[in-house]
Amino acid sequence: MPTPERLEAFIAAVEGGAHAKAIEDYYTEDATMRENQAEPRRGRATLVAQESAVLARTESVASTCVRPVLVNGDHVAIHWVFDFTFKEGSAMRMEEIAWQRWEGECIAEEQFFYDPAQRKPA
Repeated sequence: MPTPERLEAFIAAVEGGAHAKAIEDYYTEDATMRENQAEPRRGRATLVAQESAVLARTESVASTCVRPVLVNGDHVAIHWVFDFTFKEGSAMRMEEIAWQRWEGECIAEEQFFYDPAQRKPA
């Protein structure tokens, strides 16, 4: 179960734009990440590489945690809003719920729930 301080530090890292670094610092080595019902990506190195690839296509990302954050033991639910501006000029807003299972102070499993129609840049 994450301490409140550790959870707040994770949220601050994401809101501060350190998306790939947050994965390095807050996920277990064998963590999984899943988009809706897709097959999960496995391993922290894979998760960092995927996040870095997405970020390489962006000019900027504004990340906002919509409170409250829900915590029940090792399970955490975070409502996120991400505003992307891509290098080619398009923009996209993604709103999602991240459902996490923590092992101690690190995220072991994460699944994102969102409407896939949002993934189309404006």
